[in-house]
Formats: sequence, structure tokens, C-alpha cells
Amino acid sequence: MELFFYAFAAIISIANPLGTLPIFVGLTSDYSKKERRKTALLTSFNVLVIFLMSFYLGSYLLDFFGISLNSLRIAGGLIIVSSGFALLTGRFNKHKGMDKERVKSDIASRESISLTPLAIPMLAGPGSISLLIGLHQEYTLWNAHYLIIIAILLVCLVIWGMLSASSVIVKYLGASGINAVSRIIGFIVIAIGIEYISTAVVNVVLSIIASV
Repeated sequence: MELFFYAFAAIISIANPLGTLPIFVGLTSDYSKKERRKTALLTSFNVLVIFLMSFYLGSYLLDFFGISLNSLRIAGGLIIVSSGFALLTGRFNKHKGMDKERVKSDIASRESISLTPLAIPMLAGPGSISLLIGLHQEYTLWNAHYLIIIAILLVCLVIWGMLSASSVIVKYLGASGINAVSRIIGFIVIAIGIEYISTAVVNVVLSIIASV
């Protein structure tokens, strides 16, 4: 069960659905309650598909490009740390490119926002994708895969619940409350990224020593 709790905590921290709530409320401000719930459901479903594809197909991409697990951990760790700093400094939207006028105009012209920008890059970004690829490479047994898949399903269920109740959550916490919680999550995300990088560096150093 330690793997389950680790996978759930890591994925939901990096995905950061709480930080997406103000954006979701803003983009769906003229939606009816039914349309908002439909968008929340489609967004969580898209995230689920992206997560599962990353988990099962990502390792084939690594093999195709000849990328080692340690290289993935270092690169993914840097992305995760970068996301954590964005949360910690309150620049999450800017980090995701949501502050650019070209992105805003593109969003305004879209009929559906459930895939982009909500699922990609807000919730299923490079950090969470690299994390899932790394988990698949590190844990190869089927029982471990089942636990990670259950964790993914639970994360997507939480995303759906939070997006569905986004108006209530944003109203209750307020901008300052969401910002405060996001900063705490950012600290956790930075720790996860550093752990990824340090583990990979130690493995590389040990392999070099063993080959000498």
C-alpha cells in the first residue's frame, strides 16, 4: 500500500487540480451547471486517458529514442522542480503559458476546453507524464501496476469532484486560500523532483564506480 499512497500523492500533487480551479471557473463562467459538470467529466476522462497512455506507452518511446531511466528521472525531476517553484512563487498560470495573449485568444475560439487547456497542459503536463513513465519503468510487476492504476483512477475521480464543485471551493477558500495551499503543494512537488534527481544521480555514480 506504500506504493499506492506514494503514487496517488505524487500524481495529484504534480497535477495540482486545486491550482486549476480558478482557471476552470473563469473559462466556464458563462456555462450552465449542466455544461460545467459535463466539462468537468470530459476533462477528468481526458486526463485519465493521457495518464494511462503515458504509463503504458511511455516506456516504448524511451526505448525508441534510447533514453535510460536515470536520464528520464533527471529530466523529469527538473520539470517537476520547475513546476514546484511555479506553485511556490504563485506563477503557476504563467508556468503553464496561460498568461499569453495568443493562448487566451485560442481558448476563446474553442468550443471545448476539456482537452486543451484543461487536460493538457494544466492537469496532465510534462511533470506528471514523466513521473508515470518513470513509475512504469521502476515497478514492473503486475500487482504494482494495479496499485498505480487504482491511484490514477482515484486521482482522476478527485479531479472530477473538485472541478464539479469548483465554484463552491473557490468561493470557500478564496484566492488567498488557494494560493496558500498551492504553495504548500509546491514545496511537496519540489521535494518529489529533487528525490527523483538525487536517486538518478546516485545510480549513475554507483554504476560508474562499479564499472571502474
